[in-house]
Amino acid sequence: MLGLVDAGAESPQETKTRLAIIAAGLPKPQIQIVVRNEWSAVLARIDMGWEKWRVGVEYDGSQHWTDPRIRSNDIDRTAELERRGWRIIRVSADLLRNRPDILAGRIREALRAAGHPH
Repeated sequence: MLGLVDAGAESPQETKTRLAIIAAGLPKPQIQIVVRNEWSAVLARIDMGWEKWRVGVEYDGSQHWTDPRIRSNDIDRTAELERRGWRIIRVSADLLRNRPDILAGRIREALRAAGHPH
């Protein structure tokens, strides 16, 4: 169980998301992946994912759905990451709690599409 501990999560929901990923038999994700622009400035920090495969997983708390400023920023940030070749899987509380199999399938599909041998 100690092998699952990771101090990098920024919320309990991120930890639950990471543990759901591992429980689904997917590879253990990296935490807080920093993506830089061409001038080495931080463009984004992705909650978790697989940098080698450019697959990221983002847990969106309620503020990501209810605050128009945050939502707008999320849309622009995701578009820029996708332009740079990233596949971003967005996770809501409902998806994590009630449909973890759908979450795992989306991640598995994104990893496969990126060339992961899993």
